[in-house]
Amino acid sequence: MAMEEQCSAPSRWRSISLIHVEFPEGDLTGHVLAYFSLLPIAILVGFVTLIVFKRELHTISFFGGVILNEAVNWVLKHILREPRPCAGTHTTLHTEYGMPSSHSQLMWFFVVYFFLFLYLRMHQTNNARCVDLLWRHILSIILLGMALSVSYSRVYLLYHSWSQVFYGGVAGCTIAIIWFFITQEMLTPLFPKIAAWPISEYFLVRDTSLIPNILWFEYTVTRSEARNRQRKLGTKLQ
Repeated sequence: MAMEEQCSAPSRWRSISLIHVEFPEGDLTGHVLAYFSLLPIAILVGFVTLIVFKRELHTISFFGGVILNEAVNWVLKHILREPRPCAGTHTTLHTEYGMPSSHSQLMWFFVVYFFLFLYLRMHQTNNARCVDLLWRHILSIILLGMALSVSYSRVYLLYHSWSQVFYGGVAGCTIAIIWFFITQEMLTPLFPKIAAWPISEYFLVRDTSLIPNILWFEYTVTRSEARNRQRKLGTKLQ
């Protein structure tokens, strides 16, 4: 009886607008682009996952730039107060203002920062071989395609106008360039000191900025340690 009363009780339900994307029914292109529109959420989840499991200072700094970028977007939207196109088309919106597009701004911040990291930061710490350059170029093309797809999806799905997406991209690119050079010139020299703080040691925060290929480094160290432990275990069993 109580359940029936609860079900019949008038209530207003709301969705989480941050991940709520609408597309025209029966439109396959819109359906696919709606998933592309969720890429910024996937990037944020990826950042949090990397920080929790890696606890690397440059990744934390990169994520700090993403947060700064989102804060700038919120300020610009509430200063410009430009409405979204086709008002009333979408039932659930994170904010009523559309200038500049936060999706476009976040994607272009992420992509441009990643470009600078691949071609400037990694170039300083690694003697690029043909294979290294090839995977950098391939990754760059994939990232560029992702940014263009997300930007186009916001216009196609009538969440933003072309100008809102364009200026969002300009803002994201500008903040990415500024934040990269702040990280490179001002923050990176401080990373060894920050990593030596007691609180950093307690939370296992580390600085890997001087290691050219962290993936190869972790692989070789893990393999060497596993072999040493296996050798010791074998000696004890004899």
